[in-house]
Amino acid sequence: MRVLFNLAWRSLRNRPVTSILTVLAVALSITLLLGVEQARRGMRESFTGTIKGTDLVVGARGGTLQLLLGAVFGIGSPTGSVPYGVYEQWAKHPAIRWTVPLAIGDSHRGYRVIGTTPGLFEHWRYRSAGTLTFAEGKVIATARDVVLGSDVAEKLRYALGSEITVGHGLNAVAGLGDHESHPFVVVGILKQTFTPLDRALFVTLDGIEAMHGDEGAGPGGAPTMPGAEAPPVMPGASPPTAMPGASAPSVMPGASGPAYTPPSNIFQDQPKALSAFLVGTKTRFETLRLQREINQFKAEPLTAVIPGVTLAELWRTLGTVEGGLRLVGALTIIVGLIGMLVSLYSSLEARRREMAVLRAVGARPGMIVSLLVLESGLLTLLGCVLGVGMTMGGFAIAQGVIESRTGVHIAVQAPGTLEWLYIGVVLSAGVLVGLVPAWRAYRSSLADGLSPRL
Repeated sequence: MRVLFNLAWRSLRNRPVTSILTVLAVALSITLLLGVEQARRGMRESFTGTIKGTDLVVGARGGTLQLLLGAVFGIGSPTGSVPYGVYEQWAKHPAIRWTVPLAIGDSHRGYRVIGTTPGLFEHWRYRSAGTLTFAEGKVIATARDVVLGSDVAEKLRYALGSEITVGHGLNAVAGLGDHESHPFVVVGILKQTFTPLDRALFVTLDGIEAMHGDEGAGPGGAPTMPGAEAPPVMPGASPPTAMPGASAPSVMPGASGPAYTPPSNIFQDQPKALSAFLVGTKTRFETLRLQREINQFKAEPLTAVIPGVTLAELWRTLGTVEGGLRLVGALTIIVGLIGMLVSLYSSLEARRREMAVLRAVGARPGMIVSLLVLESGLLTLLGCVLGVGMTMGGFAIAQGVIESRTGVHIAVQAPGTLEWLYIGVVLSAGVLVGLVPAWRAYRSSLADGLSPRL
């Protein structure tokens, strides 16, 4: 067997260009097939591992997938708003253990700003029961505090004590529409989680409301300028009367008329509405019943989704795409094996005398068959090894780019059971491909090998 292996190896070395091209063809095919499978598995694990321990995500009436992607994964816009009073009503439900409100709608230099409570940092779980921890600093507490995700702090080079302003809208441009009257101060930076939280900023609900309330507005939405005079009263006209029970408007210092009094709820602790809220139930048995109650709530149209169930619907939707990618990978492998077959088969014409000499020195026909099958197997094995290395190396190099562009963390890991099954099938197919030229060599006679062809 050792002699046969040496013969096969030397034979491949004598045809370096053909051998290298064949190995590369198989390696690229393996890389495509394993890459598709690794990306598929990594995407599922990344999405599924983003949020753990949350039983329900509740938002305004709309699509379940849109609600989950917008509230948890930062993809797309929220489906609508939930009145804060409705949130408070459900937060007191006896089946609910904890809730975390989310107010989404502002951004800072392309990164989402999420208004929430300190409970987010306590109850959010990701992957294997991972908890949110701070690289430095502390949790948000006042209307001026902001906590940064790791990517935000790294790419924008912020540190504790940095002052930032927030722009209105999820696609705000820096400097345009910023709430400069209400800057925030960085009080904490989260450790990297490889989830969408790394690309977000977190402020209190007080901060969200105060940020918009600081802008001020006059009657009918127009701001009242300091020192502005009240409109004059026409001669003979009676002065405006106040409604029964209404208090007289206060007068600003230096103003000659009544000043606009802001609504009393501008600087209250709660905003007028939320984008969504997360729910943790006391027992898992309560989840389905509570979901049904929320979806049937008549006072306000709401949608409650179970994250795992909604993600399963997403994978079913993407199943056709995944199947198509697998088919492309399989076809690529078939093309690579056909290329190897053509290479081995066409080389037989140039190796007629080599085979004849082997037969002349006592090699049996079975040894010739074994030699060609071994060569085919070696080419396939080298292609598979190189393909696995290219797949893992490629994801290791592109991991950061993929995460920054798509938000999906694909861990570099050894092939799983399904991938090893693919590799085994390819190796078996490579050996079977070698049987075709081996059969032709087996049928060739000694005289055919030594006789010149004109």
